[in-house]
Amino acid sequence: MLTAFDGQPRADRVIVALDCEADKAISIAYQLAGRAKWVKIGMTLFYAYGTDLVKMLKARGYQVFLDLKFHDIPHQVLGAARSAAETGADMITMQTVGGVPMMEAAQKGAAEGAANIGGEVPVTLGITVLTSMDQETLAETGVTRPMQAQVLALADLAQRAGISGVVASPQEAADLRAVLGPDAFIVTPGVRPTWAAKGDQSRVATPADAFDAGASHIVVGRPITDADDPIAAFEAIAGELS
Repeated sequence: MLTAFDGQPRADRVIVALDCEADKAISIAYQLAGRAKWVKIGMTLFYAYGTDLVKMLKARGYQVFLDLKFHDIPHQVLGAARSAAETGADMITMQTVGGVPMMEAAQKGAAEGAANIGGEVPVTLGITVLTSMDQETLAETGVTRPMQAQVLALADLAQRAGISGVVASPQEAADLRAVLGPDAFIVTPGVRPTWAAKGDQSRVATPADAFDAGASHIVVGRPITDADDPIAAFEAIAGELS
């Protein structure tokens, strides 16, 4: 299926996950400036360094994916999304299992935060099932339906809530694209080039396969951040995608 993102180069839709200590993350961000378009800040970095890190990366020209996975009562999530948007973040996340009212609150908060700084409303994404989980670990949480069915059910909640899209593994991307349509953001972690270790990821695919399946953006962390030469690693991925 054609998507609304097909006119954008695939290399520009690779999100580098800075899931490492701050000094290393900042060093890699400086090295990749002008090459990578997107970086991701997760909980480890954000809880240690806060909004200043987002603003620094924005000043370096990056689009920032602030991945804090909000999950609380709607009132709290509204405020969290508002604050996240006020940092200038371009993408934010929440847990779809929080339900439709919670996600609607997040969308409202994101719009309010963007208005407060005169910026664009960030892309709002619902986490479906973590890419580190397999069918067995999903069942241990009390969810007994198949992984694919669970991801699609949670994506349906996200669509009903009116948020921008979802985060899911590449293995669910094709079915999600068919259900959510060409305009939805489908962001896929668990992406590993053929030359990279799988690590703690269970449901993985190569960068090209993830895009071919319908991903709008892919997230790549350790294959780049743990490489001896992060620039060469990023450019190897970009070369595969071109």
